[in-house]
Amino acid sequence: MADDPAPEPAPPPPPEPSGTDTGTAMPRWLPRAMVTALALLACFMLAVWAFQQLIGLLLNILIAFFLALAIEPAVSRLSARGMRRGLATGLVFLTVTIVVAGFFALLGSMLADQIMTMVENFPSYLDSVIKWVNRVFRTSLSRVAVQESLLHSEWLQRYVKSSASGVLDISATVLGGLFQLLTVLLFSFYFAADGPRLRRALCSVLPPRRQAEVLRAWELAVAKTGGYIYSRGLMALISGIAHYVLLVILGVPYAPALAIWVGFVSQFIPTIGTYLAGALPVLLAFTVNPWYAVWVLGFVVVYQQFENYVLQPRITSRTVDIHPAVAFGSVVAGAALLGAVGALVAIPATATLQAFLGAYVRRYEVAPGPEWRA
Repeated sequence: MADDPAPEPAPPPPPEPSGTDTGTAMPRWLPRAMVTALALLACFMLAVWAFQQLIGLLLNILIAFFLALAIEPAVSRLSARGMRRGLATGLVFLTVTIVVAGFFALLGSMLADQIMTMVENFPSYLDSVIKWVNRVFRTSLSRVAVQESLLHSEWLQRYVKSSASGVLDISATVLGGLFQLLTVLLFSFYFAADGPRLRRALCSVLPPRRQAEVLRAWELAVAKTGGYIYSRGLMALISGIAHYVLLVILGVPYAPALAIWVGFVSQFIPTIGTYLAGALPVLLAFTVNPWYAVWVLGFVVVYQQFENYVLQPRITSRTVDIHPAVAFGSVVAGAALLGAVGALVAIPATATLQAFLGAYVRRYEVAPGPEWRA
């Protein structure tokens, strides 16, 4: 019997993957996760870019919103008497525009008169300076020689050329400022005229419980912002009248414009506004008589104490009762965050937040003890 052929050897089994080879295959979820992460990063960068491009518009809307809150009490009163809300808003805006235009007109006339006086007296000022230089330094300068050297100097020519080239930049800045002003006025008009409709639209997307909180916060913001503006306006009127009487008695020029300046700056710049506003009347009083400047400075200091301890507590006790340190700190913080806009809306926003927290934060009686006595 012939030997059967030897069977063919079976093929070797495939090698089992080692421990280092098990992680080489890419998980199925990884590409999708990478695409999702890149999409989220792109959306974030797009949102940051859009916010940077629109930050100017957002600040204008913020100013318009607080301006609308400030005039809404007056608009609501006129509307309650039967006047259409749009007409009432236009009437309030017209009144505010007339007041602001009158303020800047008085200041502009005072500044123009001062410039004209300086231009008219410039030759005598220059002669007195030249005489002092000749006497001290033993020179022989003359006004004609100084004027000729000044007119033909390279510095003056370069300054004229640079000023001429900067006219377009100044014009663009002025036009941009006018556009921003119109934007603020337009948004504030719509916010004030369509205030009830705006509140209904906002509350329509919220549950009933949230609607009550939003309406309460809105009412607090209107009350505090309007109260701040009106109380400051009343104190500005009293301050302006008091300083006007003093300046008229002393015979200081431009008494009406200076009184309006003191009233406006002293009230709408907290804590240090009175001293900043009083610097200009002190300087003009010094040009009349140095002792008049001392009288004006003393009156500014005394009136500031009278306002802090007598007038302000009576007027602002029912509107914006904020401690002076809190008011100053809020202005500094607002200026650091949003610049001039933040300083402008800092006090109304702080008063609104304080009132809102006071309505929801529960307070308790403090047990009497010697450590609480002042």
